Amino acid sequence: MNPVIRRTVGIVEVKFGANVTVIEPTNLYGCDIGDETFIGPFVEIQKGAKIGKRCRIQSHSFICDLVAIGDDCFISHGAMFINDLFVTGGPAGKREFWRQTKLGNRVSVGTNATILPVTICDQVVIGAGAVVTKDIVEPGIYAGNPARLLRGLPATP
Repeated sequence: MNPVIRRTVGIVEVKFGANVTVIEPTNLYGCDIGDETFIGPFVEIQKGAKIGKRCRIQSHSFICDLVAIGDDCFISHGAMFINDLFVTGGPAGKREFWRQTKLGNRVSVGTNATILPVTICDQVVIGAGAVVTKDIVEPGIYAGNPARLLRGLPATP
């Protein structure tokens, strides 16, 4: 029988705000989670990620290092955030090749959407299955691959 390296999921070195709810199993390490945020089961949030206040992160979502999510955001089931664009031709083993992603406030990301390293302004809806490849600077509803503006939304203060 071959030896196996076994690692367990868990919550390690996380900075939690007040009244945070976490449904296990989850894998949270070295991240910041804002007040009154909900984290569903089977979510991974990596070291260096920051989640704002009153957010909902639904099951099976992946939020990697260098991702900052604003307040009052909704991340739906299976949403994926990417920080490595494979600029070296394969996975970058060095953090210096990774890029950051920033979501404004009141951003909703639909089921199975993929968010590459971009900046998304406040008051945006990303449709299910969308792939966001470029910065979003106008409030609105975006969908498709690559994600495109379907219609605008009024900015809220």
